[in-house]
Amino acid sequence: MTTAPGRVALVTGAGSGIGRAASVALAQAGYTLVLAGRRRPPLDETVRLLAGEGHLAVPTDVTDPAAVDALFAATRASYGRIDLLFNNAGTGGPPVPFEDLDFEDWTRVVNVNLHGAFLCARAAMRLMKEQEPSGGRIINNGSISAHTPRPNSAPYTATKHAITGLTKSLALDGRRIGVTCGQIDIGNAATPLTARMTSGVPQADGTVRAEPTMNVDDVARAVVYMASLPPDANVLSMTVMAASMPFVGRG
Repeated sequence: MTTAPGRVALVTGAGSGIGRAASVALAQAGYTLVLAGRRRPPLDETVRLLAGEGHLAVPTDVTDPAAVDALFAATRASYGRIDLLFNNAGTGGPPVPFEDLDFEDWTRVVNVNLHGAFLCARAAMRLMKEQEPSGGRIINNGSISAHTPRPNSAPYTATKHAITGLTKSLALDGRRIGVTCGQIDIGNAATPLTARMTSGVPQADGTVRAEPTMNVDDVARAVVYMASLPPDANVLSMTVMAASMPFVGRG
């Protein structure tokens, strides 16, 4: 799967994990990348892994409206357009019982996972509306937690359910300006954040068990597929998961 040279993709949370893998795959498919993340050193490391030239790293706090505006201003100044936003930045809360959850931890997760996705999607749609030719695509990173929670995960689960609503609203509201929006729900991709899966994580029945993972490159290929569709086609929702993880079935 390839795309025409000169197309521009912006990936948030690009300094590691799924964001880095997706950036590498998109660059191999011919995209020029704008990489956003909180810290420059991981972004610079991702740049070194990318095929092609002309990529841009912009340290960005996606919870800060001014920082997001600066990110998209830099994108416009460098390339004049954006063809794809992969809204990938996210974080989780402490795995504590709901009644022990601090408001500060709740707010932090909501700010990154929901407010950050909103700010980046809004900025992307504004640029996609104004550019020539107009239009583009947004892919939101949901999670299987957009469907089913893990124990003690209320902030993360609530925001990922909200991402589903955001995705559907963007898919509808984007029609008039040629913007498509879809969501990829990922389960147990092997990244530093899921390393604990192999040693055991809490299950709904109160036990702690190891869970299988899958290669993060499989997620990256799925993102490229979603991005490669023509403007008149859209994957509204895709679930990519480790085949044997305890998601389908009773636990």
